[in-house]
Amino acid sequence: MKRRIATLLLSAALIGTLIGCGGTAENAAPSGETADTAESAADVIEESAAESVPVTDESEAADEEDEENYETGDASLDDPGNQDEIGENEILVVSFGTSFNDSRRLTIGGIENAIREAFPDWSVRRAFTSQIIIDHVNKRDGIKIDNVKEALDRAVDNGVKNLVVQPTHLMAGLEYHDLEEEVMSYADAFESITMGENLLAEDGDFEEVAKIITARTAEYDDGETAICFMGHGTEAESNAVYAKMQEVLTADGFENYFVGTVEATPSLEDVMAAVGEGEYKRVVLMPLMVVAGDHANNDMAGDEEDSWKSQFEAEGYSVECVLEGLGQQPEIQQMYVEHLQKFVESALAE
Repeated sequence: MKRRIATLLLSAALIGTLIGCGGTAENAAPSGETADTAESAADVIEESAAESVPVTDESEAADEEDEENYETGDASLDDPGNQDEIGENEILVVSFGTSFNDSRRLTIGGIENAIREAFPDWSVRRAFTSQIIIDHVNKRDGIKIDNVKEALDRAVDNGVKNLVVQPTHLMAGLEYHDLEEEVMSYADAFESITMGENLLAEDGDFEEVAKIITARTAEYDDGETAICFMGHGTEAESNAVYAKMQEVLTADGFENYFVGTVEATPSLEDVMAAVGEGEYKRVVLMPLMVVAGDHANNDMAGDEEDSWKSQFEAEGYSVECVLEGLGQQPEIQQMYVEHLQKFVESALAE
């Protein structure tokens, strides 16, 4: 992570220049960011930091290679969802994206496949909001994934009449609303166009997600283990979803469950302080994100001294990391299907 910091500082300077020219952290990269796994420009930079600065000599080239010295899976197993000749009805699933190939296939791909199965009369396609990740995957793996504009233009060119856009965002934050604005700018291009809801859209969604994540981690709940979920976090008001999720878990009797964030509050320090009030011997860490990408693999489960794993181990806890994004859970996939149902029915009724 220390090696990444130097690159992040250079990349952040570039983002700062964009902001100084009238942009914002949320729209500095083409097509934006996501509200669930990344509402800040920092997450875009972290996902593929070496892509943000030119490599000018062998030393810098070595640094770039060292930036991703791990395997993320076979990209060819994942469907980029950019097909043509798809018919009149399309569901466009929009995600921030991740360059971790296995996680992308199991989480984002899992959600897309669940939607395909639930709506067989609709074509399901993909778009990512992070251009940096799109470019990185294309350069590294030769896989081309559409950004939002490309996907919308492709739908127009394909003669789509009814378009439903389903974000995989955790919350309706800044990125969600930016996406909504971009989608609705194409209102005149289709007979009907609508945008679905984020995962945690209503009170019942929090209860359902709490039920899913506690069932998934029940095997670790032995009375001596603190189960901690790491979200991304944002400076926007939508960051309140993390505190609300904590309230729901506590109210449901899961007092050994804790929710924190990488970029906002509750912070790691907040989570560690809360865990420290109990008599726990073990800590289980799991991402509260749709994908298990850079944050989960490095900031949460990394071996460097500032990761969540290392910080808890330094306090004497035995730590186990579960590297599964929320989108990998079939029950979460079905929540997106259920959210979509009313929008699909509404589109066909118009």
